[in-house]
Amino acid sequence: MISRANVVAALLSLAVFSALSLQVTPVLAQSTDDASQTASELQRQIDEQSAQITQLDKEIAQYQKELDAVGTKKKTLQNDLNELNLLLKKSAASISATQKKITSTQLQIKQLAKGMAVKQDSIDTDVAGLAESFRKVNEADATSLAVRILASEDLAATWREMDSYQTLQSAITDQIAKLAAEKQSLAEIKKRTEEKRAELVAQQNTLVAQQGSLNAQKKAQNELLAQTKSQESTYQALLAQKVAGKAAFEAALNDLKAQYLQAVDPSQILAAKKGVLRWPLDKIRITQTFGQSSFALSGAYNGKGHNGIDLGAPIGTPVKAALTGTVWATGNTDLYKGCYSAGKWIMIKHSNGLSTLYGHLSQISVVQGQSVSGGQIIGNVGATGYATGPHLHLSVYVTSVTKIMTFGEATNRTSACSRATIPITPPAGFLNPIAYLP
Repeated sequence: MISRANVVAALLSLAVFSALSLQVTPVLAQSTDDASQTASELQRQIDEQSAQITQLDKEIAQYQKELDAVGTKKKTLQNDLNELNLLLKKSAASISATQKKITSTQLQIKQLAKGMAVKQDSIDTDVAGLAESFRKVNEADATSLAVRILASEDLAATWREMDSYQTLQSAITDQIAKLAAEKQSLAEIKKRTEEKRAELVAQQNTLVAQQGSLNAQKKAQNELLAQTKSQESTYQALLAQKVAGKAAFEAALNDLKAQYLQAVDPSQILAAKKGVLRWPLDKIRITQTFGQSSFALSGAYNGKGHNGIDLGAPIGTPVKAALTGTVWATGNTDLYKGCYSAGKWIMIKHSNGLSTLYGHLSQISVVQGQSVSGGQIIGNVGATGYATGPHLHLSVYVTSVTKIMTFGEATNRTSACSRATIPITPPAGFLNPIAYLP
């Protein structure tokens, strides 16, 4: 027989089911935009999206193969334009693939919502049935067996009623077990739905980043055509100017005025430790190291060494903050004709005494004073300033000895960059980024 304790426990279970129902309802409200769609229709649409995603992935892989081939060719205007055109096609295909994934995920959320609705209806039906069964059990328990037998005019009927009562008790036990299973199944569907919602948010963030890359690539293409006027000779002359200007600028940057050559207090320098910073790009390809790189040893930088690291990446690649901090300043040295410096740059100040610089960007997505989190997209890779090819220049500064000022104010030289604003620090204020990266 079912004891009072079991009845109470079952009633508590019903309370839990009711609470779960309250939690599920908002999810259903957000997911059932088209209740008329059947499960088979939803699955057909999901399968169609998956097939289209597979085809787009093949197109993206082919574009990447062609990009790799173009990257090995000589630097010419036509090759650069070909590379940008392939990047634009690849980005457009990536955006389409992500949009398909978003649609597929939304359909899967609808599919899960229908499953949740079915489970909830089943639970509601079983709860109502159990409530009625409990009412009958309580009525039967209110009269003792002896009293019912003595008061009965038909003992056979009374015994049949008792058998029916035993059957009811067994059915209640089975129904409670079924409800527990339904509750577990509902909880699992709800969990999968929340996971799909998180996946949807990630896909939407990816789409924003891809659209930013596409915009950066279009802008770079337009700027390249405007600078060269579609003339190969103009393009080659521009490359030569950048190569010559790069070394000249770095040499001048090391010729700081006496007041900016102060020593750096070792206590102000964060001890080198791997993982303090995160990589600012998803894919890492170091094209120039810190200090005495091969380019520095060839005679560049006036013997002072490279003040950061260079990371090769296609134009438009999203650049992410290496650590949480505040945007100290942004700038664009290309505003000054003949200033082959950092191009478009961002400087972020961190709370640990370090600051990071991101140079040669194609576009800047943050503003001075803005708080950013580690991993947040702040701009896109480019080839502005003294870059002869797309890459990201990353420098790490000691914040306490770094200032933001014009090149002319800081150095003993007059040049095309004199009015350009850049971060200034003594040679000892530059730290090796590799010492702080993973």
